[in-house]
Amino acid sequence: MTDQKHAEAAVKLDEQLCFAVYGAAHAFNRTYKQLLEPLGLTYPQYLVMLALWQDDNQTVKGLGERIGLDSGTLSPLLKRLESGGRIIRRRDSQDERQVLISLTAEGAAMKPEAARVMSAIGQATGCDVAELIDLRDRLNALSRNLETDER
Repeated sequence: MTDQKHAEAAVKLDEQLCFAVYGAAHAFNRTYKQLLEPLGLTYPQYLVMLALWQDDNQTVKGLGERIGLDSGTLSPLLKRLESGGRIIRRRDSQDERQVLISLTAEGAAMKPEAARVMSAIGQATGCDVAELIDLRDRLNALSRNLETDER
């Protein structure tokens, strides 16, 4: 490819990696919305539940770091999950400054539904398991590289 053609391709919208990732993210959001609606969860709430199903009884700070949400975004989300009976928030008896987040019995009982959501997402992508694992790992590496480059 000549330098001129390369320069022209570099400024075309459809040639941009960021635009492909942006489009994929929107498609994921639409698909997750349909799958999570029957569970009464938004995508960010689903991320909180996934983190708690994996490791229950976390601090708000630790949970926010784990899923990449600041406390200003996380707090209202946790309030909605608590009012919906999925989690409980309580002060840590060892350190009153810390708020612990734990699953309720109802919240814990939703875990099998998460496996169905994951399976449906896998089918919707049209990828086999090996392709999904490779794609996930490559996207995680891309994120790490971009975060390192920002520093």
